[in-house]
Amino acid sequence: MMTLREIEALARRAHGGQRDKAGRPYAEHLGTVAAGVAARGGTDEQVAAAWLHDAVEDDALTEEWLAAAALTEPTKEIVRALTKRPGEPPEAYAHRILSTPGALLVKEADLAHNADPARLAVLDEPTRARLTQKYATMRALLGLPR
Repeated sequence: MMTLREIEALARRAHGGQRDKAGRPYAEHLGTVAAGVAARGGTDEQVAAAWLHDAVEDDALTEEWLAAAALTEPTKEIVRALTKRPGEPPEAYAHRILSTPGALLVKEADLAHNADPARLAVLDEPTRARLTQKYATMRALLGLPR
């Protein structure tokens, strides 16, 4: 099995050229989500999934890689649960997260960082408003407090 240090290094490499909407290196988001999972009492499997939560969705790694990776099955299942599918309704995405043990905590940490007012403040107003609504809707679908 891969160690958390190996998973972090892999995630940093896989997302190496990516930037978030504010122009920051994408790995900063992954690190913040992983730290948020740990701070919320998450398991090593959840922390591993936090590092990889956007890898398949962003085409940084493939589903085939995930299937063959030296990761626990719960980690793989959490990553799959957090991978949005093209055209998927938010309700279906939320249902999958709620149905996958351990996924909600990772998504909670992801939403907390995505909706951080300081992070959103650097975006233009239309993007900030759209994302604020998107994250609030997902929190409500997942039964998370505002």
